[in-house]
Amino acid sequence: MSRTVESRIADRAARQHGVVTRGQLVEAGLSPSAVDRRLASGRYLAVHSGVYLILPFPLQHTREMAAVLASGPGAVLSHVSAASLWGMRAAGDGPVDVIVPGNRGRRLGIRAHRVERLTDGECTVRERIPLTTPGRTLMDLASVLETRELEGVLARAERAGLVRGDALRKLAAHNRGRRGARAFRAVCQLPGGPSLTRSAAEVELLALVREAGLPTPECNVNVGRYELDFLWRAARIAVEVDGFRYHSSRQHFEGDRRRDAELVAAGITVLRLSWQQVTDERVATAVKLGQALARAVTLG
Repeated sequence: MSRTVESRIADRAARQHGVVTRGQLVEAGLSPSAVDRRLASGRYLAVHSGVYLILPFPLQHTREMAAVLASGPGAVLSHVSAASLWGMRAAGDGPVDVIVPGNRGRRLGIRAHRVERLTDGECTVRERIPLTTPGRTLMDLASVLETRELEGVLARAERAGLVRGDALRKLAAHNRGRRGARAFRAVCQLPGGPSLTRSAAEVELLALVREAGLPTPECNVNVGRYELDFLWRAARIAVEVDGFRYHSSRQHFEGDRRRDAELVAAGITVLRLSWQQVTDERVATAVKLGQALARAVTLG
């Protein structure tokens, strides 16, 4: 086998996260029987029918690239898998989401979403993998995620600069008839816009604030060297929420008190709420927050 053929195969694999198709191997100069011998010997590993890993081990995005290649021309990474590649949410261990034009067969490990067509404005490339644009990805997620999880993804995308608030509103207006459009629109219209929460306790407190009609705070915002769970900037009030699995060691206790003292010295009042206060004492907690905010306005 000439070095030129091996170089062509290696170059192709390097551009595709270690995977190549059978057609690409033949195009590079291997005969079909040579491909079969390499598969039989274990030199190549079949990831999907007609898609092979030619490296000793998979790379970070091998699964995604292999799924797109296996799904044929025009296929792009989409939904949860595209959101993970964009950094909007953590990667999962489930099937890889791929939008497949037309009606193609199912493949193990790939969750195919069939559409008649995608416009050029809905597709792009990231990490050398074809995928849906941030806007199209968010609209697709609206059809498969619960509202609270969708809000977190939208907020993360906006914070990362992948989309702007006005772009989200335009997406909602232009996709009224699509599945998930109502949920997407509802999240975009939340007071203060989508907010980024990281824990169940933060999600519960944000829901409590909205139900009580209190001003919407900034979530997970940096103030100096600290990141605060919630901040009402104008009132200079911060809230830190302890989750239901939270157990404070002596070291954590002292660290929290030092942090609170520094913030108070900077003119920010810090309120600490427990999981029980957020979930089982919702009315009392809402009143406590409302009084603190009202008092800050009065004093201001």
